[in-house]
Amino acid sequence: MSRVPIRLRVTLAFAAVMALVLAVVGLFLYLRLEHQLNESIDQGLLSRGAEASTLVRAAAGGGLEVADENPLIEADESFAQVLGAAGEVIDSTAQLGDQAVLDTAQLERALAEPSFFERGAVPGIEGTARLLAAPVDTPEGELVAVVGSSLGDRDEALASLATLLAIGGPAALLLASLAGYWTAATALRPVERMRRRAASISASDPGERLPVPAPADEISRLGDTLNQMLARLEASFERERRFVDDASHELRTPLALHKTELELALRYATDESQLRASIGSSVEEIDRLIQLAEGLLVVARSHDDGLPVTIERVNVAELFAGVADRFSGRAEAADRTISVDDSDLAVEGDRLRLEQALTNLVDNSLRHGDGTVQLWARAAAGRVELHVSDQGAGFAAGFLDRAFERFSRADEARARGGNGLGLAIVETIALAHGGSAGATNGPDGGADVWIEIAEAPGR
Repeated sequence: MSRVPIRLRVTLAFAAVMALVLAVVGLFLYLRLEHQLNESIDQGLLSRGAEASTLVRAAAGGGLEVADENPLIEADESFAQVLGAAGEVIDSTAQLGDQAVLDTAQLERALAEPSFFERGAVPGIEGTARLLAAPVDTPEGELVAVVGSSLGDRDEALASLATLLAIGGPAALLLASLAGYWTAATALRPVERMRRRAASISASDPGERLPVPAPADEISRLGDTLNQMLARLEASFERERRFVDDASHELRTPLALHKTELELALRYATDESQLRASIGSSVEEIDRLIQLAEGLLVVARSHDDGLPVTIERVNVAELFAGVADRFSGRAEAADRTISVDDSDLAVEGDRLRLEQALTNLVDNSLRHGDGTVQLWARAAAGRVELHVSDQGAGFAAGFLDRAFERFSRADEARARGGNGLGLAIVETIALAHGGSAGATNGPDGGADVWIEIAEAPGR
């Protein structure tokens, strides 16, 4: 069934429901007409039965002497009969002769109360007959007056209705199914247009969108949703394209410098000091390539299933002390100071990832900032902000809005090293912890960058 086209499935479902409705309506009409016809016949029999009882009481011997002149009888349609208490025929209309129309059980029931019966064969009557038998008290004793009427007209009317339903029902079902198919095809036509347009859209067609029908219905909402998805995919493709372009550019520069250093050493180095200088420069470029590759790996993982983190309780003071100790030699060589505030706070996070984020922030402060690099924390509403600030010139004007974008660097930063992934990695790590990252310039100058994550319960 799943391989059947949807418009055909809709038509089949519509036809099944329509067939059920037609069957129920047809059955209702048939039973309703049958009930009305039976009720009309019974009313006629009651009227004729009352007249027959009157005739029996008035006639000598309980007969039907004037019955032939009474509307009790219609040729081939109705009849009347008077039976004694023992079942003997007292009198009857001509077509019945001397044959009793009631058997013993029916006679006993009729003597007790007026009763209706149906007989399949009555002399002189076509088809089934319906009888009304009622007890009549006469001077000669208790008799039973029987009147009957043929059900032929009723059966013909019901047969005609059944024939009309048998012919008209399938015809109506066919017409309804065709109308259902046309309606389904019309309703799905916008979907087909969207499908054809979607099949023609490729990555080389930016800005292409699916046609959306005018009525604000489910299909138009589907079209709007798919167009929004296309817009998100285009934005994602554009980000990935820029990422690949920027990564290629960033990789090309250190590789070119590395190649140049080696070629110069191969051609012109004549003593050990020149070779050592060339090798040292090559090692720096290799370190930069390794750092760039690690940064690209972190960013790439964040786009898959998210950056994996192992949550544990991390003491903030120990975290700061470990990062500061890692940069102590570099800070001393640059005549800089790294200050760590005492803190009794603890956070829930991945220690290695948090160290990586703070390491990037301290590296940026030592590379681009000035003065003391300060690591400090503050807590509010169950969250902890881990700050790294310095006393340099701060972020360049207009750079804060794009500071956490990949490969985003202020112009003056390009001459001072870095690959533009440091802050992007910081934000990636913060998001992996369910937190956020922020940056600002201090009121007295200098940059202040932080990540915000959940505080560990208890201290």
